[in-house]
Amino acid sequence: MPTTFGIVDLFAGPGGLGEGFASLEIGGRYPFHIGISVEKEASAHRTLTLRAFLRAYRANHGHTPEAFIDFHAGLSEEPDWQSLDAASWEQATTEARCLELGTKQASHAIDSAIDDLRQSFDDTILIGGPPCQAYSLVGRARAKGKVGYVPEDDARHYLFREYIDVLDRLRPAAFVMENVKGMLSSTVESRMVFEMLMEDLASLGTGRGQRYDMRAIRIADGRASLVSAAQPSDFIVRADEFGVPQRRHRVIIVGIRSDIANRVQGKSIAISGSRRSVSDAFSGLPRLRSGISRGLDSPIAWTGEVIDAAKLLAEIFKNRDDRTLRDDFLNVARGIKGVGPIARSGSRLPENYGTSNDDLMRWLERPDLRAFAQHETRAHMASDLGRYLFASVFGAKHQYSPKASDFPLALSPEHKNWHSGIFNDRFRVQLANEPSTTVTSHISKDGHYFIHPDPMQCRSLTVREAARLQSFPDDYLFLGNRTQQYVQVGNAVPPFLARQIASLIHISLTNSGTQDD
Repeated sequence: MPTTFGIVDLFAGPGGLGEGFASLEIGGRYPFHIGISVEKEASAHRTLTLRAFLRAYRANHGHTPEAFIDFHAGLSEEPDWQSLDAASWEQATTEARCLELGTKQASHAIDSAIDDLRQSFDDTILIGGPPCQAYSLVGRARAKGKVGYVPEDDARHYLFREYIDVLDRLRPAAFVMENVKGMLSSTVESRMVFEMLMEDLASLGTGRGQRYDMRAIRIADGRASLVSAAQPSDFIVRADEFGVPQRRHRVIIVGIRSDIANRVQGKSIAISGSRRSVSDAFSGLPRLRSGISRGLDSPIAWTGEVIDAAKLLAEIFKNRDDRTLRDDFLNVARGIKGVGPIARSGSRLPENYGTSNDDLMRWLERPDLRAFAQHETRAHMASDLGRYLFASVFGAKHQYSPKASDFPLALSPEHKNWHSGIFNDRFRVQLANEPSTTVTSHISKDGHYFIHPDPMQCRSLTVREAARLQSFPDDYLFLGNRTQQYVQVGNAVPPFLARQIASLIHISLTNSGTQDD
């Protein structure tokens, strides 16, 4: 019988890492089954539960429920999922748990799940990663500005020990731990956090004969394999090398239990290594305009604001060395006046939706859908529309996002530090022909770091666009308000990357050859 693995997913967020594992299909079967996924944030837990319900419903009935397709398309209110299918809902609520690791309630639930997994599956896998705020460069910079902040008292520095505690109790065949690159340089108690982590991992199994070999994911000649790491930076995984349309670089540690570690030797998989761009990810999505946050918001008002900004910029650049920018701004003005986008939301699927042979698009597009979901724009201040317009035209022309010093003085925001260099990247456009910069939870704020590359749209990214950059399939719904949806997307592991990691784990633990899917 083929080996099946039960999954424990910690710090699950909306479920990106778990989605990659649970969606992997090998020879018509799914070798990874999530037994429990733990997330303490309420809106992310709702998202996680809905996804678990869909997974269970599809397994039980062989298709997506029509009620979900209608809800996804905005044709109905959210159904009572339990009434729709009580058995699938029970599976989902048993799997997705709103718990805080370190509490007695969480410990009891995980211990119960471990008992069930050991009885139901051949072996187990532990996946997840502690919240990254205490390790990220941005998070550390913010912490320094807090009066009385003491790193040693920040519990977020030690959340990896909650993961290790479960690892010690579960004793899985393998584990996958993910975190930000900042973990490699973060210190607490005058010690490197990464050193503390590796020491704790290495101490597991002492005296019991079941330790873990730490492996890094290496790419060579279009294939990924698990190798011993020579230095901490070897654990950095670059999502764009796996075909994710985003330069998201994260620390990923794979541990293989010592009694089966010899199986890894010589195993590799072919990866989806084609370089993916922002324009690839946005393929087929309807063009939209932003809103105006202060004052009248209407298609006519928005068109007038953008045309005025384009004409102002054309006038500014008419006597400069790079006069072609003047023509670019005038072309935007003409285009918006003629056929510019007038809608702030769009759900219409293109005629060729779901027919692509491209592996990323096959992953993103789900043929049973009737519409795009969560593709609605935010409103911006009229003054920011000019900055967004300038950034997008400049980026298309020069193939890099403008710095503060590149902006005309007429577009300078009323901020005393604008010219100090502190806010050098305050406005950042995503380049159409490149992978995006890292999508983070900061996208939930003002959107200035995530400007759409199309000057004709003059806006920040929608939740669906951010989700596509993170490689979430189009049928993945993020519940909660829009701010919560952005945070969920920004904090997640790209499922398209996670699925390839799952494939590598599977081939490394089971088969003797290599895998090309």
